[in-house]
Amino acid sequence: MLELGTKFLLSYFIGSLMGSLIMGRLRGGVDIRTMGSGNAGGTNALRTQGVWFALGVVVIDIGKGAVAAGLIPALNLPFAPNDPAVSREWLALCCAAAAVCGHVWPMYHRFQGGKGAATLIGTLLVLGPKLILPLLLIWAWVLTMTGYVGLSTMAAAVFLPAWIAITRLPAEQPLFIYSVAMALFIIYCHRSNIRRMRDGNEHRNDKLMVFRRRATAGGKPEIDDDA
Repeated sequence: MLELGTKFLLSYFIGSLMGSLIMGRLRGGVDIRTMGSGNAGGTNALRTQGVWFALGVVVIDIGKGAVAAGLIPALNLPFAPNDPAVSREWLALCCAAAAVCGHVWPMYHRFQGGKGAATLIGTLLVLGPKLILPLLLIWAWVLTMTGYVGLSTMAAAVFLPAWIAITRLPAEQPLFIYSVAMALFIIYCHRSNIRRMRDGNEHRNDKLMVFRRRATAGGKPEIDDDA
């Protein structure tokens, strides 16, 4: 259990390295948590700082998830030797979950982080790389239908365990359990988005919608089927 606890903490510490705040320091002290939606994730980075800043954020946040799921479980630590009683598969899943939690509650940044989606993608690059494409397709489909990034992320997170259940059970039950836990966690982290959608205040990117409303000559909105 010493190995599990140690590597879980290491993964959490890595997850706490926020891409947006690292990029912000490189840009001279920018803190996007004081801008836009106040979230430290890639979407708010894109809205407030532009494409290249957001790209750096996403690369860091995805990368730390991959490191936690792929490299940390394989480390040979002299102070925490490999425990034969600990399943290698479950160890990788625990380290992956720790990185996602670190991103949401980063210890280096007053526990004010992002919503975990990019880091979750990073863990899946190691745990189940073939899941990435269907996950992104669902995300893109919901985004182009609704214009809501948060809703797209939640839909993709819910789709993940359903897809694993259809295509990989019972062989990959641990990964299925991980995906269910992460789906619930992602929804929890997007609870403010849910409230804003309910109240009609959520930011919607109309430019990305396939069927978006536009004003007619008389001033009334109509559905743009050619978008």
